[in-house]
Amino acid sequence: MSLGPSDWGALWLTLQLALCTTALLLLLGTPLAWWLAHTASRWRIPVGAVVTLPLVLPPTVLGFYLLVLMGPLGPVGQLTAALGLGTLPFTFGGLLLGSVIYSLPFAVQPLQNAFQAIGPRPMEVAATLRASPLDAFFTVALPLARGGLVTAAIMSFAHTVGEFGVVLMMGGNIPGKTQVVSTQIYGYVEAQDYAQAHWLAACMLVFSFTVLLALAYVNRPRGRDTP
Repeated sequence: MSLGPSDWGALWLTLQLALCTTALLLLLGTPLAWWLAHTASRWRIPVGAVVTLPLVLPPTVLGFYLLVLMGPLGPVGQLTAALGLGTLPFTFGGLLLGSVIYSLPFAVQPLQNAFQAIGPRPMEVAATLRASPLDAFFTVALPLARGGLVTAAIMSFAHTVGEFGVVLMMGGNIPGKTQVVSTQIYGYVEAQDYAQAHWLAACMLVFSFTVLLALAYVNRPRGRDTP
């Protein structure tokens, strides 16, 4: 047994989805994490709770409400239809939006922790050197938070690859269109094709182990010799 054309198609679509989701999460999650790390607004706790919600909410519940919102009768679906974009469920765009929402805490939390660990002193020093807040953010804060950025990227990518409930609810399991690795494995199990399911599951196992090694390498103690 080996990977067939449909398996390679599911792997390629999963890779595309994970890369696009990671890029969007870093783009949107970085300013959100910075705001959560430094704001004194009364909205900090409610916004933080909303960001963290996907960690405790069953994926099928999240996927169901996204499906309702973006379906033809939902407000988002009616808006996208009025704009001539059609509806998002059972499309790659729908998968992408669902993945971004579901993986949001895996990007925001490492970045927020990294920004909080920096403390106010480096930014104060940058301000005394007449750096604007934006310049200080890009030249001081982001380089100091590099470990958090790398962790956020790895975790977002890995979490997207392993998604099942949200992608099944939002995209179904349409070959060549919305069929990713997790739903492909599910299809094999439903068809009792356990041999082929083993091949894809083994790929996921190796990938997950590699992710854990990468995270351990990124977060390893610095400045001392390892025995």
